[in-house]
Amino acid sequence: MAVLALAGCSGAPGVTTSALALLLTWPLEPDRRMILAECDPDGGAVLHGLLQGTLGDRYGLPNLSVAARKGEFGEAFWRQLIDLSGEDKGAYSPADRLLLPGITDPGQAASLESVWKGLAKMFRGIEADHGHDVLIDLGRRGAFGPSAVLADQADAVVIVVRNTLRCLQAAQARVRQLEERVGDVGLLVIDQGPYPAGEVQRVLQAPVVATLPYAPGDARVLSDGDPQPRHFTRTKLMKAARTAGALLVQRAAVRRSRLDPRAAYASGVPGAR
Repeated sequence: MAVLALAGCSGAPGVTTSALALLLTWPLEPDRRMILAECDPDGGAVLHGLLQGTLGDRYGLPNLSVAARKGEFGEAFWRQLIDLSGEDKGAYSPADRLLLPGITDPGQAASLESVWKGLAKMFRGIEADHGHDVLIDLGRRGAFGPSAVLADQADAVVIVVRNTLRCLQAAQARVRQLEERVGDVGLLVIDQGPYPAGEVQRVLQAPVVATLPYAPGDARVLSDGDPQPRHFTRTKLMKAARTAGALLVQRAAVRRSRLDPRAAYASGVPGAR
C-alpha cells in the first residue's frame, strides 16, 4: 500500500479532477480503503464542485486545526472523512473510497502548519497499521511551503501536467525544484496537446507514469458536479484512471524498494530480492 502525492504547476493542469478520478477507480483489495486528502493551500474544490455545496463546510481540514489544539487529532481525522464510494457501491458495502475535504478559504492555510505535520504522520500510520492507500492533492502550491512536509513524507510524488507547450514550460522549473528536494518524481499526463509521452519525458527529464485522456465532459462531472451519465465509471476517462492507479501503486512500491530495500523485501515487493 502507498502514500502518493499529486502536485501541479501553473496553468490549471487538473490535479483535483485527476485525483477524484483515481479515488473512484483505485484498485482496492478486500478490507482496504483509499483516502483522498485535499491539501491544497489555495483551497479545496470538491465540497463546492463535485458535491455542489450539499454538505456545507461541516467536514474538512479547518476542523482538524481545532482538534490538534485539543490533542484530539487522530480521532477527529476519521470523523472528517466523506464516503465517495462510486456507483458500484451496494447498500451494505463498506465506505472504502473516502475524501478529506480541504479548506474553503486560502486565508485559512496560515493556521494549518501543525495540521500538515499531523497529517504527514497520520498518513504514514494509516498506511503502516491499516494497509490503506492515501492520495494527497497538493494543488499547484502545496508541494512547497509549510505543506511540503506531505510531499517529503510520501512514497512517491507525481506531477500532473498537460502536454501543451504552455504547461510543459511551466512544469520544467517545478519538476527540477521538487527533484532537488524529494528525489525522482513521476508525471501524470493529461493528453490535451500534441506532444507524445516520449517528448514530455525528454523535455521534463522525468518519467511519464500514466496518461489520462482530455475529456472535458467527463471531467466536469468531477470538477463541477455536472450530472453523472449512466455507467460513468466505464467512460474513457475513468477506465484510464483505473489503469493509472495500478501504475502509480507500482511506482510507489518500486521507489520504496530502492529507498528501503529491507522493508520492501519483508513486504514482498517484486524486484526487492
